Amino acid sequence: MKRIIIFASGSGSNAENIISYFNHTKTAKVTNVLCNNEHAKVFERCKKLNTKCIHFTKNDFFTTDNILNLLKEEADFIVLAGFLWKIPEKIVTAFPNKIINIHPALLPKYGGKGMYGMHVHKAVKANNETETGITIHYVNENYDEGAIIFQKETALTNQDTPTTIAAKIHLLEQRYFPKVLEEVIVSINE
Repeated sequence: MKRIIIFASGSGSNAENIISYFNHTKTAKVTNVLCNNEHAKVFERCKKLNTKCIHFTKNDFFTTDNILNLLKEEADFIVLAGFLWKIPEKIVTAFPNKIINIHPALLPKYGGKGMYGMHVHKAVKANNETETGITIHYVNENYDEGAIIFQKETALTNQDTPTTIAAKIHLLEQRYFPKVLEEVIVSINE
């Protein structure tokens, strides 16, 4: 069984969904959630699911090898679920094609530094897009530029607001993210 460590920064709805999904499979298990925001709701979600959630600092992540060493000891795959910091090159190098992110838009559109959450949905609305969606991709040394694994679109109407766009994206994330992760893990094991 493969071991997944999730990185999160916020509410943790995707982390919760992934943990719950893999609690019912023999493919993988989420062993830890690592969070850079000590006030994030993800801590509550993890407690409810009996999953260890560890707070870490910028120093732990960027300066020391504390997080890298933890990952090397306890992770086969790393999943970014609403994690906002750029992954250091030393971690990307240590886990080639084993770090997976979900982005709330159809990359390469609306990606890059600062493009997350409502910033993305406001930009999509401002540009009068007729569709948006999710992109699940490998992580490399640049924001949102890793190889695309999966994309799923959803139609938009003139009546959609950034809030309704966010709700549509959330449904796609909840439906597809765990399944695609499992497919990637299975394909690598074959």
